[in-house]
Amino acid sequence: MHLDEMQDSPLKEQDHGNRSYWAISLRRLLRKKVGVVCLTIIALMYGSGILAPMVTPYGYNDQNLSMAKQGPSISHPFGTDRLGRDQMTRIIYGLRTTVIITVVTLVTGSLAIGITMGLLAGYFGRYIDTLIMRVGEVTSAFPEIFLVLIIISTVKAPVTDWARSVEDFVGIEIVALGVVDYLVLSIALTLFSWFGMARLVRGQVLQVRENQYIESARSIGASTPRILFRHVLPNVMGPVIVTVSAGLAAVAGSEILLSFLGIGIQPPTPSLGLMIFENGSISVLRSNPHLLLFPVLTLSVLLFTFNLLGDAAVSYTHLRAHETEADLVCRLLLE
Repeated sequence: MHLDEMQDSPLKEQDHGNRSYWAISLRRLLRKKVGVVCLTIIALMYGSGILAPMVTPYGYNDQNLSMAKQGPSISHPFGTDRLGRDQMTRIIYGLRTTVIITVVTLVTGSLAIGITMGLLAGYFGRYIDTLIMRVGEVTSAFPEIFLVLIIISTVKAPVTDWARSVEDFVGIEIVALGVVDYLVLSIALTLFSWFGMARLVRGQVLQVRENQYIESARSIGASTPRILFRHVLPNVMGPVIVTVSAGLAAVAGSEILLSFLGIGIQPPTPSLGLMIFENGSISVLRSNPHLLLFPVLTLSVLLFTFNLLGDAAVSYTHLRAHETEADLVCRLLLE
C-alpha cells in the first residue's frame, strides 16, 4: 500500500508541475461560488441569444397592434411594445446582437491584433516597438465615440450597397438580417479595442523575454515564432484572461451606447441599447414601465456579472507584488 502511494506521489507532483499557472487559476476560480454563478449567468444569457430562434416563442418583428403596450402576462412574460411585439423575444434577440458584437470585436481586435502587436513590440523592441506604440497612442488620443461615428457614417453606405448587390446575386437577405450593422459596428470597435491589450501584452513580454528559459530557447536555435507562441505567449496569458473578462463588459456597453445614440444597430434588428433609446422617457416609465425596466434590468445584470467575474478572475490570475509564476503556482496549490 505504501509502495503504491510512493509511486503515485511523483506522478501527482509531475501533474501539478505540468499545469500552467493560469490553468490552475481557472480551476481555482471554478471552485468559487461567485465565479461559478457569474459564468452560469453569462452562459445562460449568451446561450439564449445564440439560440434565439429556437428558444423564443415569437419572431422578433412579429407585430400585433391589438396587443400593443400590454403589461406582463403568461403569453408575454415581459409584456409587449408599442407595435405589439413580444418584449422577451426582442430582449433575447438583443442579447444575440451583444454576443455577435462582443465576440467578433474581441477575437479580431483585442485577441488577434492586440496580442500579436504586443508580442512583436515587447519582444523585438526598438523601431517595431516605437512604431506600434505610437500608432496605438494616436488612435487612442481621440475620443472613441466620435471616431466610431465618422467610420460608421463613411463606411456603412458603400458596405450596404455592396451587400444589396450580393443579395441580388445569391438571392439571400443580408441587409434585413442586420449583417451590415453587425459588420460595420464590429470593424469600428475593433479599430480602437486593440491598443489596450497590446500595451498590456507588451509590458508582460518585456519581463518574460529576460527569463533564462527564453535565453535557453535562443541558444538551442529555436525559431522566433516558436519562442513567441510556445514560450512567451503561455506565460502572459494570465493578465490577458482577466482583461478579456473585463473587456466583454466594455465592448457590450459600447455597442449598447452606440445603439442608444442611434449610430449602432438600426431597426428592426433588436438591440438592448435601441430598446432603451426608444423608451427612455418619463412618460413611458409612468404609463408603461415594462418597456424600459426589462431592457435596463437585463443590461444591468449582464454588465454587473461581467464586472464580478473580472474581479474574481483578478484574485486568482494576477501575480502578487514580487511574486514569480512558480510562487503563484505553489500558492494556488496550497490554498
